[in-house]
Amino acid sequence: MVKKTFGSLKSFTLKSKRVWHVMKKPSRKEFETIAKVSAIGILLLGLIGFAISLAMKMFV
Repeated sequence: MVKKTFGSLKSFTLKSKRVWHVMKKPSRKEFETIAKVSAIGILLLGLIGFAISLAMKMFV
């Protein structure tokens, strides 16, 4: 049990290390695009939730 857990932890560490070396810092334009898309998504989810809330109050 301990060997299996240690082996999976070691495997995870090696995979994480490999990903860390491949990563790169996003450019300013990439960051702004990601931020805009995320903000639009959050706003859409909020509006959907608000619409559902209003509908529930009207019909109940």
